[in-house]
Amino acid sequence: MTLLADATADVRGGCLYVVATPIGHLGDLSPRACAVLAAVSLIAAEDTRTSGVLLRHHGVSTPLTALHEHNEERATSALIRRLQDGDSLALVSDAGTPLISDPGFALVRAARAAGCEVIAVPGPCAAVAALSIAGLPSDEFLFAGFLPPRGGARRARLAQLAREPRSVIVYESSHRIADCLADLAQVLGERPVLLARELTKRFEQSVLLPALALSGWLDADPHRQRGEFVLVIAGAPDVAADHVEAERLLRALLPELPAARAARVVAALTGLRKPVVYELALRLGTPTEPSQGA
Repeated sequence: MTLLADATADVRGGCLYVVATPIGHLGDLSPRACAVLAAVSLIAAEDTRTSGVLLRHHGVSTPLTALHEHNEERATSALIRRLQDGDSLALVSDAGTPLISDPGFALVRAARAAGCEVIAVPGPCAAVAALSIAGLPSDEFLFAGFLPPRGGARRARLAQLAREPRSVIVYESSHRIADCLADLAQVLGERPVLLARELTKRFEQSVLLPALALSGWLDADPHRQRGEFVLVIAGAPDVAADHVEAERLLRALLPELPAARAARVVAALTGLRKPVVYELALRLGTPTEPSQGA
C-alpha cells in the first residue's frame, strides 16, 4: 500500500469532493480535508453558519452555499451545472461524514449520473468512533441511523433490530434519549449496549451497560441527558442455543405453570421474546387439565 504524506490539495475541475468534518473537536479536520476545502470553487454545506465556524477556525475563505434536506433536490441541478462547467465542489455536513444520516445523497447520485467524478476525503464519523470504543464485536456491524421518534414505531424497530446477530449502531437525540433507553430496557433486557454522548467534545462520556441499567445511569446526573448520542447494541446471541435452553426450561416448568406464565419466566431468563417462547410452549404442550364437570 502506498501512503501519501503531502497534504496539499490536488483539486481537479469538474470533481465533487465529499469531505468529512469534525464531529466536535475542531482539531479533527485532517490537513488534506482543510487543503481541499481551501482549494475548491464552492462548498455545499448543510448549515453555512455551522460550517463557517469551522472554516474560519482553519483560515479557509471558500464561498459556501446551503444544501440541506429542504432544498437538496432543488439545489442539486444548479450544482451539477457548475461541475459540468468545470468548477470543483466540496460537500460537507454539519459534522462527520456526509450522507451518514445527513443530506447529500441526491447530489452524489446526480453527480454520478452526470458522469462527474466523486472523490471521498475521509475522516470523522460518529458511528465508527462509537463502535471503535464499544468493546463489542466490530468485524461486522449494522448502521441503522436514527430510530423512529414515536414510541410504538421505535419499539417495533428495536424489536426488529434485536434479532440482528451483528452489532447495531443507532443515533438518538437529547430530547428522546430517556424514552429510547426505557424502550431499550423493555426490548433488550440484559443485552449489553454502549451509550456514547458528545463524542470528541469537552463533556464526552461513554458507558457499556446492560440495557436495563442505562436509564438509571442517565437519571443519575441531569447533565447526561444533554448532547448527541450514539448507541451500539450487542448482536443477538446464538438463537439456536437460546431455543435449546428455552425448551429445556419449559419442559421443567410446564408441569407446574400455565404456558403463559412459564413463557414469561423463560423469556426473562433467556432474553428471547415472550411471543417466541409462548409459541414454543404451546408446541410442547401443557399438562392435561381436568375436563369440565368431571
